[in-house]
Amino acid sequence: MRGVIRNGSTSLSAFADRVNTDAAFRAVVWLFGAVLLVFAAIPVANALLGESIKDYELWHDTGRKFLNGEALYPTRNQKFPFMYPPTCAVFLAPVSLLGPTGLVVALVVVNAAAWLASILLAVRLAAGEWKRQHLLVYVIPSLVIAVYAWSNFHLGQPSLVLLALMLGAFVALQARRGSLAGALIAIAAAIKAFPFILIVYLVYRRYWVAAASLLVTLAFLLIVLPAPFRGFDQARNDLQLWTEGMLLKYDNTGVAQRPGRSNSWKNQSIFGVANRLLRHVDYDEQFAVHTPLYANVADLSFSVVNRIIAGVALFFGLAYIAVLPRRARRTRETDAMEFALLVLLILIFTPLAFGYLFACLLFPLTVIVRRLLTSWSPALLVPTLTAVALLALTIPLQRLAQAYGNTMFATMILFAALVLELWKTKRQSAIESAVRV
Repeated sequence: MRGVIRNGSTSLSAFADRVNTDAAFRAVVWLFGAVLLVFAAIPVANALLGESIKDYELWHDTGRKFLNGEALYPTRNQKFPFMYPPTCAVFLAPVSLLGPTGLVVALVVVNAAAWLASILLAVRLAAGEWKRQHLLVYVIPSLVIAVYAWSNFHLGQPSLVLLALMLGAFVALQARRGSLAGALIAIAAAIKAFPFILIVYLVYRRYWVAAASLLVTLAFLLIVLPAPFRGFDQARNDLQLWTEGMLLKYDNTGVAQRPGRSNSWKNQSIFGVANRLLRHVDYDEQFAVHTPLYANVADLSFSVVNRIIAGVALFFGLAYIAVLPRRARRTRETDAMEFALLVLLILIFTPLAFGYLFACLLFPLTVIVRRLLTSWSPALLVPTLTAVALLALTIPLQRLAQAYGNTMFATMILFAALVLELWKTKRQSAIESAVRV
């Protein structure tokens, strides 16, 4: 695709045309392959050399516990070593048979495939087709989130897998395959709970088949699937312990099984940022014994902070609903922005949002880059560059920048920019419809 920028800066248009060549595309493919190889090789090398393999060790131990019929969650007031839904242990069980090194190899391959799938699905949603798009649509989003992607490989986290499943569900919704969409979201929620939030969207948009499929598939994954291995009573007990310890635990000390850490600089959700900016809580949880550090600009009560969080959530939710086009006026472009805004809302309002989760920014950034290439908009470019600059502060000022919520505020800026873009598109469509009448 050549000369795709319309009515924009001549120099930027010329640059975009120069880089969008077959030779450049081949070079990027080889470079991406090399990056995947390096990202995958480092955790595998750590496993072979006996170095720390981070969360991979927990995944191996959890899979073995599941196979041996051991308890996945403690029954008393103890920290959960394994904090994911019990179905995640089902998925880890067969992989754990490969041994620690084999498990690392298998999971980095899955992460590599998920990153590639996320790129292609994001481009498919943004442009209508995953092939033959401008090179920058593939390159820029992955370049921005590369550090977060690395965290997934290094730590053994599944954020890229979850993103690929959610994007697959969005594609399925566009193809009117509601049962598949619901099943994909259910699988993601069975790995890590937060994608279940998407059921609110499915109900609002009246995707009844998808919503029913999500509930039925999730019930199967949480109760029926583990039962042959754990027994029905144990499977139900696992789910109950996890629900009480993770979903239903939020107080002034923190969220779920992360007291202290959920208020630390690492948590970039609105729950973490609001609590450390508006309450006098320590944001440094690196060591058990340390000098407390504070970032608060106010000292409000826990209940007041939660009312502020609820107010912000209501404002963002109403803003999202306000710009959604009616069913008859939905297009591929408006759908791309609608789905991208959903992902941004999830990142902002998930109670625990550590750095690796923001690999999910790949999709909103893909939508933004595609729009900038097809319809030049300084009103979209400026906030996007501002958000990227905020994200970049993590590199030189990791703890300080994140203590003040640079990642969360960058995500909010992207949300605001896309809300205005979708509103502008919706308004233009209404004007064109009125002229035709």
